[in-house]
Amino acid sequence: LIGNYGLAVILFALLVKLLCMPLTIKSKKSMLKMSAMNAELQQLQKKYANNRVKLNEEHAKSGPKFTLLAFLLKACAVALKRFPQFNASLDGDDLVLKQYVHIGFAADTPNGLVVPVIRDVDTKSLSQLAAETAALAAKARDGKLAPGDMQGGTFSISSLGGFGGTTFTPIINAPEVAILGVCRAAMKPVWNGSGFDPRLIVPLSLSYDHRVIDGASAAKFNTYLASLLADFRRAVV
Repeated sequence: LIGNYGLAVILFALLVKLLCMPLTIKSKKSMLKMSAMNAELQQLQKKYANNRVKLNEEHAKSGPKFTLLAFLLKACAVALKRFPQFNASLDGDDLVLKQYVHIGFAADTPNGLVVPVIRDVDTKSLSQLAAETAALAAKARDGKLAPGDMQGGTFSISSLGGFGGTTFTPIINAPEVAILGVCRAAMKPVWNGSGFDPRLIVPLSLSYDHRVIDGASAAKFNTYLASLLADFRRAVV
């Protein structure tokens, strides 16, 4: 059924009951699964990050500061279009596939963690995404986020890059069904067949609701997302 708010509602109560264990405390704990992947950012580093200083200088007075988050948002939007089961929510036993892409990003503030939401990520440019994330992050730090700024998300990104680490298990922001965790990028040796090359690698940790998404789908999503980040041209064409 197509709703008035661009939602495609698929009723699959019987399927959920057949595939899932009863909702006991034990089964609830087993529904959260995590898939880890390392994404190579070498091409992104060469084509975009190395030019980021120049871009930021050009936009210093009239534009936003470009950060990795803007690129992650854009790449995730493309991946969510390809794997729509990740861009969804559970309403009881009903799976709601969203016809829009609203992505929340976790922001650490003096008052705790909040998740502002960028709307219609798939329709926006990198400049727009950079500007909106900066504005919402500033509002979050100042404690000025409105309830509407943190509602309506279809997918979330949680970044611990500022704290280090190599992997973690982000907690799904219910009623969403998946969340991407990102750790600090670092140079790693990668075998090229005859020797080791230095490559900029970022660890990705994808948590997902196993009632909706199986392990194979999660691995495919992570692999596709990593390919977008490795060659960002795929995300903008």
